[in-house]
Amino acid sequence: MRLYRTKRGLFVEYERRFHGLNVDFDTLVRSDDPFSLAQTAVNSAPVRTLTEPLAPIGSQEVWAAGVTYFRSRSARMEESKDAGGGSFYDRVYSAVRPELFFKATARRVVNPGANVHIRTDANWSVPEPELTLLINPRAEIIGYTIGNDMSSRDIEGENPLYLPQAKVYDGSCALGPCVLLSPEPLPKTTRIQIKILRPSDSAFGNAAFDGNTSLAELKRDPKELASWLYRDNSFPDGAYLMTGTGIVPADDFTLTHGDVIRISIDGIGTLENRVA
Repeated sequence: MRLYRTKRGLFVEYERRFHGLNVDFDTLVRSDDPFSLAQTAVNSAPVRTLTEPLAPIGSQEVWAAGVTYFRSRSARMEESKDAGGGSFYDRVYSAVRPELFFKATARRVVNPGANVHIRTDANWSVPEPELTLLINPRAEIIGYTIGNDMSSRDIEGENPLYLPQAKVYDGSCALGPCVLLSPEPLPKTTRIQIKILRPSDSAFGNAAFDGNTSLAELKRDPKELASWLYRDNSFPDGAYLMTGTGIVPADDFTLTHGDVIRISIDGIGTLENRVA
């Protein structure tokens, strides 16, 4: 089942039909059994027409994990080598403790179809397509969505201590278009794809960049990442956790204003945003 948040409330999609859900997003996440709540809507609520989806978030914070794919490790080592921080990323890739960092509050999360931003003081910016976990207050993964972790590679590469500035700013995080509600882990064969379309490219006929990976390349288990996030930390309304990226454009690529970013994950859908 897929869960959509809209201006008209929550909708549950099942077998391509949409049913209204009479609870708010936070209540669903805090519920002891969100799957039964969603199933009740499917069984009893009338079929409705889905309106334009919003980012599927209530009061949750958004966090992120880094260096969870070998490709990300290599890219981060390369971008920070001149600052002497290259070895940090090799070490965290192999360490027991993952890299976790704060990404966004709910009000900073961009809706599907809305504009993401690149920093005005950055010269090298990329999107990072990431499977994103929805975790309840008891550290249980209850769903999955698509996340775009916008990043300023030159700022982080200048000094690893600049990570918060490279990662956390207005318009740096998008989520959606829905949450795949599931108590089961996604299969390792799940594909993550990204395509970046540029207005000058034959009216979007060609991609400025495209790439793909699968969860088979994710080094750390999602449940492990969730357990580290909740270690000595509490989230009364649950939390989102981006699980890192395995798709990094070549070093000569940077986003420009007007680019359209499309991120797709099997079983969830496609998140599209334009760079403003």
